[in-house]
Amino acid sequence: MKWLLPPVLLIWVLIKLLKTPWFKGWFGEQLVGFFAHYCLDRQIYRRLHNVTLDTPDGTTQIDHVFLSPFGVFVLETKNMRGWIFGSENQAQWTQQIFKQRFKFQNPTRQNYKHLKALEVALGIGPEHLHSVIAFVGASTFKTEMPANVTQGMRFIRYIKSFQQPVFSEEEVRAMLLALQTGRRAPTLATGREHVQRLKQRSDPMALRQCPRCGSALVVRAFKSGPKIGQQYWGCSAFPKCRTMQPIV
Repeated sequence: MKWLLPPVLLIWVLIKLLKTPWFKGWFGEQLVGFFAHYCLDRQIYRRLHNVTLDTPDGTTQIDHVFLSPFGVFVLETKNMRGWIFGSENQAQWTQQIFKQRFKFQNPTRQNYKHLKALEVALGIGPEHLHSVIAFVGASTFKTEMPANVTQGMRFIRYIKSFQQPVFSEEEVRAMLLALQTGRRAPTLATGREHVQRLKQRSDPMALRQCPRCGSALVVRAFKSGPKIGQQYWGCSAFPKCRTMQPIV
């Protein structure tokens, strides 16, 4: 029995790992990378995966970027199962598995921040950046989706539908170099820092910095006026700095 215990424990750990959101996300990204490797010509579509860029409020992490003469394609991967409900204008979409329903952020809105970060990093116009949402896994769309929201390998067809050249080969190489040198190193530490920053942005009481002077923002409350008692972010350097931000 002693000799059987380690393999049993290993299997148990693997089963637990396979069920984690981290593994599902990682595996979905690997699938998209695999499909792209065999279906997109590497001489035409220069690719970068797991790209972390600095932004004014922290960092943003992009699953896949494909640089080509036909534009820059920014892929957000979703490894999900069940029925998927959503529309372009909804803030949250719904995943239904049997009788259970789960809310998740509209991936087209999630990818918008990635587009804006690349627009700044590459110095190109938004008309040359194309958002692509790639759902992998056993999911079924139950509402009509925009053309750029795809399932399985259909993201390949969507990318290849752009045939009008807008960049020269030299410009594509320059953009590739800009991202290679401007991205954060794709390490575990970078990933952990990005997740921590996401938690801070989602927690209204998390520590923040003043965008004007860099001092810490602290929670204060109005002591008079129509907003008496209402809390807000105020700069700790007050009265030297009078930055105020709402708590949302």
